[in-house]
Amino acid sequence: MTQTGLHRRTFLRGAGVVLGLPMLQAMQPAARAMQPWLAGTDAAATPTRMAFIFFPNGVIGPKWFPSGEGDRWELSSALEPLAPWKQKLNVVSGLTLDNGRAKEDGAGDHARAAATYLTAARPVKSSSIVRVGVSVDQLAAQQLVGTTRLPSIELGLKASRNAGSCDSGYSCAYSSNISWRTPTQPMAKEVDPRQAFERLFGTGDAAGGERAVYRKSVLDMVAQDAQRLIGRLGKTDRRKMDEYFTGIRELELRIERTEQEDLAARPDLDLPEERPSEFEEHARLMYDIMAIGFQTDSTRVATLMLDNAGGERAYTSIGVKEGHHSLSHHQNNEEMVSKLERIDRYLVENFTYFLDKLDSIADGEGTLLDNSLIMFGSALGDGNRHTHHDLPIVLAGQAAGQMQTGRHIVLPSETPMANLFLTMLDYVGTPLDSMADSRGRLSVLNA
Repeated sequence: MTQTGLHRRTFLRGAGVVLGLPMLQAMQPAARAMQPWLAGTDAAATPTRMAFIFFPNGVIGPKWFPSGEGDRWELSSALEPLAPWKQKLNVVSGLTLDNGRAKEDGAGDHARAAATYLTAARPVKSSSIVRVGVSVDQLAAQQLVGTTRLPSIELGLKASRNAGSCDSGYSCAYSSNISWRTPTQPMAKEVDPRQAFERLFGTGDAAGGERAVYRKSVLDMVAQDAQRLIGRLGKTDRRKMDEYFTGIRELELRIERTEQEDLAARPDLDLPEERPSEFEEHARLMYDIMAIGFQTDSTRVATLMLDNAGGERAYTSIGVKEGHHSLSHHQNNEEMVSKLERIDRYLVENFTYFLDKLDSIADGEGTLLDNSLIMFGSALGDGNRHTHHDLPIVLAGQAAGQMQTGRHIVLPSETPMANLFLTMLDYVGTPLDSMADSRGRLSVLNA
């Protein structure tokens, strides 16, 4: 017999673990009972989730931006992997981060790029004084406190370095972070998949001996609570729970496997901070963690840095042995440009893993992708010239029906990125009057 009136924020608990649940049929009557004006709709059950994904060093523009505009457009060679989701995304041209430009501060474009990516604010050039602005993800998260278990989750593939100078006199904090809680306090990003997983499902920060409990499956720790719940669910919900638990366990096993591989390699190899050959699995683990966070409504806001600003990752799995940043200063060398084109496409190919994951998860009357708003891009346009205009930005998902998709949107030159941020904040129900150098909203995105 199906349980009625199950609250959307029902959790399974046990041994210090709190496991959120996917949207179940049993939850929908309760949502409507609490908000009767939503009867006959799925509005209460389908909040908009928002994620921001950053990659450094810009793109090769002619191979990135689509041909045509509006709904008459063709994907470029770099964006071709997005073809299955073409009708569920927009490619946006014409956005600018003016505060990333040199102006009177001179060199340091990579640090300014990351610092402005989600703040659109001007960073103070100093290695000791750190001040920029509050990022769009945190402006949303601060208004959503109490709505979800975690207001936001911040992830990355390379550790942060917040002290010292990393780019022409700018603090390393700028290069290492895109999420800023206050103008002077970046949000520490988690780069270890195990610890990110623990943060999502733990009751607090596990440290030392307490962390060993997570070596057991979280499913084992909530088994008793899960059995009580499942016995009260209908057939459809039981099947959905089975699929969800299978996904959780597969993610745990993948995390365990990568940890074992790292331990096996470490005694004999002088490893860098992250092994470049493991980029794909590392990124996919983080994409999966974001997806589960959204699926269970544990959080509605996430950020992921695929590399720090000016990152020198070598993408050896696609035959690129040189560092990404070094290649970006190609000076029109054909061989270097060709390798950068491969990197651009490869990053997009890996992004499609996240889209596929979100689009495979039912959510309300659509999918999790339909009810999300995902920004994927870089804070530099042309890495060779360090430009901060015509930025490469993809917006995936339909924001629960609020955003019209399937288009290449060509905005007027010098449109502030902050205009996009205001629009995104509207879509997740956390509106603001202004932000940084905003001059209005992008009504062209609206459905």
